[in-house]
Amino acid sequence: MVAAANLVEVAALVGDTARATMLNALMGGQSLTATELAYCANVSRSTASGHLSKLVAARLLTVIRERRFSYYRIASPLVATMLESMKVVAAIEAPPRRQPRSANDDALRFARSCYDHLAGRVGVAVTDALVAMGHIVLTEEGGEVTASGERFLAAFGADLMPRSRRIFCQPCLDWSERRYHLKGLVGARILDRLLQLGWLKCVSGSRALQLTSSGRVGLSEIFQIEINNEGVPIGRLCDPRRLTA
Repeated sequence: MVAAANLVEVAALVGDTARATMLNALMGGQSLTATELAYCANVSRSTASGHLSKLVAARLLTVIRERRFSYYRIASPLVATMLESMKVVAAIEAPPRRQPRSANDDALRFARSCYDHLAGRVGVAVTDALVAMGHIVLTEEGGEVTASGERFLAAFGADLMPRSRRIFCQPCLDWSERRYHLKGLVGARILDRLLQLGWLKCVSGSRALQLTSSGRVGLSEIFQIEINNEGVPIGRLCDPRRLTA
């Protein structure tokens, strides 16, 4: 009964449109103020503060106070995984919704941050490439970095040390592509390195990530990924039989 009550509480919190919008805005991994989140959710500052207090009390969000500002962020990778899983269910299982696609929707589908790792077509393509090159072994239950993968990622500059208690390497079902990208420490370090190299850059006010000209070259040279004229990443080495949803 306690577990069921907790489930109802969390579902009710996430099920509110304004709160869901604010949670989604924070899925890029950044910290935002109540004013910024109020703007995203199209509610007043006082209404947003009430919603945020409930989310913090339920441990879905954490808040850090610096000087006169309070910054909110997703509380943990576990919460981020729950929210991303709900998006997958909504995209796959829910009745189709006839809504026009926007430029931002297309940008999110191409490349986006999923809390702290890379998602979208580019995220799936990078995962495909690592599997095809034998650097990652991926199943529905989990992922493993091979010895060649450790050498490859070290040479690429994705530092996997020190190992922490968090998930190391695991598939994450991509809600837009309905295939798997990488999450966990490995996924986070790859995204960190792609941003550090300037291959991807953040889009202001969005979870979308933009591929730069140097990123296009780098993905081709290092990951054997080409971007065709339609903006679709194609891995030159990828096995089309790779794990799909």
